[in-house]
Amino acid sequence: MADPSTYRPAPGTIPESPGVYRFRDGTGRVIYVGKAKNLRSRLNSYFADLLGLHERTRQMVTTAESVDWVTVGTEVEALQLEYTWIKQYDPRFNVRYRDDKSYPYLAVTLDEEYPRLQVMRGAKRKGVRYFGPYSHAWAIRETLDLLLRVFPARTCSAGVFKRAGQVGRPCLLGYIGKCSAPCVGSVSAEQHREIVEGFCDFMAGRTDTMVRRLEREMAQASAELEFERAARLRDDVAALRRAMEKQTVVLGDGTDADVVAFADDPLEAAVQVFHVRGGRVRGQRGWVVEKTEDLTTGDLVHHFCTQVYGGEHGEADVPRELLVPELPADAEALTDWLSTHRGSRVSLRVPQRGDKRALLETVERNAKDALARHKLKRAGDLTTRSKALDEISEALGMRTAPLRIECFDISQIQGSDVVASMVVFEDGLPRKSEYRRFIIRGATDDLSAMSEVLRRRFARYLDVRAETGEIGEETAADPDRPGVDPTTGRPRKFAYPPQLVVVDGGAPQVAAAAQALAELGIDDVALCGLAKRLEEVWLPDDDFPVILPRTSEGLYLLQRVRDEAHRFAITFHRQRRSKRMTASALDNIPGLGEVRRKALLHHFGSLKRLATATVEEITQVPGIGPRTAQTILTTLNPPPPPTEAPAEAPAEAPAEAPAEAPAEAPVDHEVSGSDGDQLRR
Repeated sequence: MADPSTYRPAPGTIPESPGVYRFRDGTGRVIYVGKAKNLRSRLNSYFADLLGLHERTRQMVTTAESVDWVTVGTEVEALQLEYTWIKQYDPRFNVRYRDDKSYPYLAVTLDEEYPRLQVMRGAKRKGVRYFGPYSHAWAIRETLDLLLRVFPARTCSAGVFKRAGQVGRPCLLGYIGKCSAPCVGSVSAEQHREIVEGFCDFMAGRTDTMVRRLEREMAQASAELEFERAARLRDDVAALRRAMEKQTVVLGDGTDADVVAFADDPLEAAVQVFHVRGGRVRGQRGWVVEKTEDLTTGDLVHHFCTQVYGGEHGEADVPRELLVPELPADAEALTDWLSTHRGSRVSLRVPQRGDKRALLETVERNAKDALARHKLKRAGDLTTRSKALDEISEALGMRTAPLRIECFDISQIQGSDVVASMVVFEDGLPRKSEYRRFIIRGATDDLSAMSEVLRRRFARYLDVRAETGEIGEETAADPDRPGVDPTTGRPRKFAYPPQLVVVDGGAPQVAAAAQALAELGIDDVALCGLAKRLEEVWLPDDDFPVILPRTSEGLYLLQRVRDEAHRFAITFHRQRRSKRMTASALDNIPGLGEVRRKALLHHFGSLKRLATATVEEITQVPGIGPRTAQTILTTLNPPPPPTEAPAEAPAEAPAEAPAEAPAEAPVDHEVSGSDGDQLRR
């Protein structure tokens, strides 16, 4: 634990201009990024009495060992630089309003001859019309299931569409009336586009016109005694009304807005967002985040806007209007920044009365409910994790809490397909972007495999330090420590060491790991093993294990780390084993990679059809030339072995000839390669 006074900037050296600052730990990794209108005033607040700081702020300043800053001209520039650094460094002490997925949209591919309705994520592209965002992909599919009865447009992929046209039969949706089956010519391209345009009109808000038209057609059919057609139209109207109920009009003026509300306590904050498009609630999303410092509602609004509307992890489509419970201190600069991202003016305001105020109050109630549910589900999550880390450091005799834990596990079956996994937990939470998988080739048992994977992991760590000169004293004062990539700002691969290494196993596995670390000269990393039988913790050179109480939060954390490493290892092992067992005859053809193998199988459907194709048919697959096509056919259709003509004078054949014939057969069954390689015939 570092003393903040040891790296506090000298008095008078911090400027009073706007800027962005970075706190770094001992390895040079950025752990917190912030911006300020007055850098001197803001940074001095971090070096006040530790007892008066927020709990997470106190943990951050004691973890950090240096601070630096960059001055800018305006608040908008500071906002842009703060956003860039947060995306670049991914500091673990910053508030994180994001998850691992982008928002799903209902997309209509109008740029295709036969437009398709589908769920789409990620960056938007030209020629595609989007409706949303929605909170979940299943919400889109539920809406589609209701509307396909009225608008039977295509929803299948290009491959399914092409195969249906080749065989002359539509898919199941075509048979049950939820697709007009343009693949087999049931409707023309123009008729199908009319269906799609009607769907787009309905989704765009012209619902009443559509319902009234269907009701008129139903009445006309009934008057003409076409009762079956009238019944179908009646069911279509009912389906449209059910779809309309799921998208209730909340704002009558057709507003496009995101309504954001918060509920917080001293440690955490819950945020809820309602996405209103065309006056209708198209989707909802919420998070519960940890507060790094004492933040006001305006500060939460600032962090939310700069992270959610960045485009990399969150919503790239900035709405025309953003309704919030409180304006941040930099509201004007934030509005300019959002307008730049949208390409047109964005309104950031607090609604005072009317429907918009009522909707904001509804979102606030949802945020309060979400925070209450989160507390019931995981009461005192931050406190629990801190307690777990303290219990582990105390049980293992560590000087500081292990903020970064790495766990290693081995997976194999009798020495075949030996693999290893490395999972990383930071601050008690899994950091999946740091997970690594290893293919072990020189070991057949768990002990030698564990030694190899630790040697590879920490040898790479030492190599990176040596390459960048981190071991030398001349780089000790450099704020950009060599363990961090200067182009991305993130730790180099394997360059960030853990405070604790956990191995899955007991005393033998721990001894093998300790020997590997000792051979590399690694003496500043704690090591332990967690045995499955009694969940005891083993330390190097100890005759007896450490027994943690069954209700210990530290034991729970070690179990989660161990189980995650086991899951990650066995998943990789199953993937490699499945790939080996399902290897095809195309795998050994020179110059034929995985992409072209998949393209061939996708085009022909099976190896049997591929083997009976001609060279001209094979060359129709993109990337396959005549020479490669001929090689494929030669491999799949090997020539029959030549048959020997019967001997004219069998009496002259040597007596030993029949015994020599099968002598060469076993050659095809020899094992090639070494430990763990697959058998090839």
